[in-house]
Amino acid sequence: MTDDSLIIYEEEINQIDALISKMLKGAEAKCALLVDKDGHLITRQGFTHSLDTTALAALLAGSFASTKEIARLVGEPEFSVLFHQGKKDNIHMSLVGERSILVVIFDDRTTIGMVRLYARETSIELAKIFEKIQEKSGHQEETGLSHDFTSQAEDKLDDIFQD
Repeated sequence: MTDDSLIIYEEEINQIDALISKMLKGAEAKCALLVDKDGHLITRQGFTHSLDTTALAALLAGSFASTKEIARLVGEPEFSVLFHQGKKDNIHMSLVGERSILVVIFDDRTTIGMVRLYARETSIELAKIFEKIQEKSGHQEETGLSHDFTSQAEDKLDDIFQD
């Protein structure tokens, strides 16, 4: 089994947050979440204080996973965009690259068309950031700069307690 996790540093999170914030303003949406496909929240922007974003992230990833199976059953490789319409709020979800989902929550102050437009542009830019992160990660592994944190911590603890 390969480890396809990425390490995202503060610099990249700041870039991601800036892109999502710009999207929220342009689309006039309430909030947005960036979630990995395993259901972990990467970041959030906008009015999220009343939301349990941790649970929401896990459920949204699960929704995408089940929809992927539905797509397979109808002969599609995957549905890259999902939309849920409610009485007050709507949710637009779109894939970003291979590993994350951009979730935009919006109400009747805007339209699905505006959200789709801004989300598509933002997803393209986010995918570029993730590609750079992946390249940096691959370069660190090639040059031996990437270390297993757990084994380093165990070695340090062994050094401390062997005295």
